[in-house]
Amino acid sequence: MERNSTVSSASTVSPASDSPAAGPTFRASRFLRIAAWVSFVLNATIIATGGAVRLTGSGLGCPTWPLCTAGSLVPTDELSYHSLIEFGNRTISGPLLVFAILVAILSWRIRAVRRDLFTLSVVVLVLVLVQALVGGVIVWLHLNANLVSFHYIVSLVLVCLTAAYIARMYEAPGARERAVPKPFAILTHITTFVMAILVVVGVLTTGAGPHSGDADIQRHGLDASILAHVHAWPGYISFALVAVLFGWAITRELRPRRWTAALLGLLIVQIIVGVYQSRSGLPPLAVGVHMVLASLTAATMTIVVLRLKRPVAANG
Repeated sequence: MERNSTVSSASTVSPASDSPAAGPTFRASRFLRIAAWVSFVLNATIIATGGAVRLTGSGLGCPTWPLCTAGSLVPTDELSYHSLIEFGNRTISGPLLVFAILVAILSWRIRAVRRDLFTLSVVVLVLVLVQALVGGVIVWLHLNANLVSFHYIVSLVLVCLTAAYIARMYEAPGARERAVPKPFAILTHITTFVMAILVVVGVLTTGAGPHSGDADIQRHGLDASILAHVHAWPGYISFALVAVLFGWAITRELRPRRWTAALLGLLIVQIIVGVYQSRSGLPPLAVGVHMVLASLTAATMTIVVLRLKRPVAANG
């Protein structure tokens, strides 16, 4: 009895009313829904603020970690505006961690019916903690370019995971079955792989360019101009693949059709921003927009993959 009341405080599980063959529906509590959305927004926001740190050369605005200076948690008067930018980025880590913990606690309370959500919440919480430690090590090592790149990729993964949590949160619990033709699913996974290459090459390209976090740091030694051309190819291939997925999903009225449309739109904007920034001398604002859009594009791709399956209808 006590366990049931605990579960119901975070969710509602009831038979579906729209179909006699449908399985149980799951409705997360309003508190959990809000917490999950805030967690997603914060993880996307910290990519924007982290980008601001890199694009303004403020990576060492706070020269120590976890304090800003050796004797102060916050920036002191003698520090520059770079310190405020870096400290602002660090400040977001606090509520980000709080909401990761909150979502994990609420998910633990419904783990009996939604083990998938609980698992996702734990992975997110662990990665948030890892991110905080990596951020500290980056400062201690004076912005090692490889670690900075890793830092961004983990942030992007967190955006994808929190988006996946939200997508699954609105679906019924239990087993899932493929909702699209097998060739469509295969093409979707190929597209995901190409887009992963696109992200990695893009991160390396940014790390080789002028916006690596501080003017004096040691970069990884790769040629930024060559990487920019290499980066373009998986971008165009991704666009072509997503265009095929979109056309296929629309004509066959497949489950991921709305999300393939969103993905195609984001990729078009990404390509436009990418071409503009490469031909305009990498203006910081355009680079920052490109970084944030990359995370949102990856999150949308994640949801497209999740929409390949649907909850299995109960028998009878």
